[in-house]
Amino acid sequence: MAWIDQHCHIDPGPDGVAQVAEAKAAGVMRMVSVGCDLEQSTQMAAIALEHEGVYATAGVHPHEASGGIDGIAALLDLPQVVAVGEAGLDYHYDHSPRAEQRDAFAAQIQLANERDLPLVIHSRSAWDETFEILDREGAPRRTVMHCFTGGPDEARESLARGAIVSFAGIITFPSGQDLRDAAAVIPIDRLLVETDSPYLAPVPNRGKRNQPAWVVHVGEAVAAAKGITVAEVEAATWATAAAFYDLDIVDAAKAAI
Repeated sequence: MAWIDQHCHIDPGPDGVAQVAEAKAAGVMRMVSVGCDLEQSTQMAAIALEHEGVYATAGVHPHEASGGIDGIAALLDLPQVVAVGEAGLDYHYDHSPRAEQRDAFAAQIQLANERDLPLVIHSRSAWDETFEILDREGAPRRTVMHCFTGGPDEARESLARGAIVSFAGIITFPSGQDLRDAAAVIPIDRLLVETDSPYLAPVPNRGKRNQPAWVVHVGEAVAAAKGITVAEVEAATWATAAAFYDLDIVDAAKAAI
């Protein structure tokens, strides 16, 4: 068995090489490295080709929504790009006007539906409108709520729309009881684990620069919340992420490049 960090942001160059090596040494054999704008999405696509077991997404984060989504669709044609996103709404920081966030989110939902690709959603302080836009546009067949920050109610609403819920390091924080309560009610085959590195390092590494190798600590917290073994979380999240992103198919396509 092994772990998949289903959402991270791997650095370019030597730092990224070291991050991937350290992750694999810790048993994290697959990583999905996520783009937040056109430049970073292009960078992630290049990084994914450099490393076995690394995959990319292409999308526009709500913070960058003012720049629009031009150029993202072309990246989705690359075999190593496995999803649209991260896309969504962030009303906590409001780095882009809310109307532009909503437009960029809706456009990326449409892209995911048109391409039958997974959609990676970022939602912070915007649950009602996130669900409203998903309902209006039609939730893609494969949708994941990344770095979930809700409680059991938001988890149930996500599951009702067919989404998978992904937990990051916040579930290990003393303040993360709502997340632990949410994990307890989510079926094991409907959740994933991630680091969202370099952000949100889990306990016992809180305060440090996060890295994919530490996703195991998130898995441990999920196991504790659900009252199951860490091995069960490891096996289930590996299988769910591999199927969600079609990683075996992508591996074959990458090998043919």
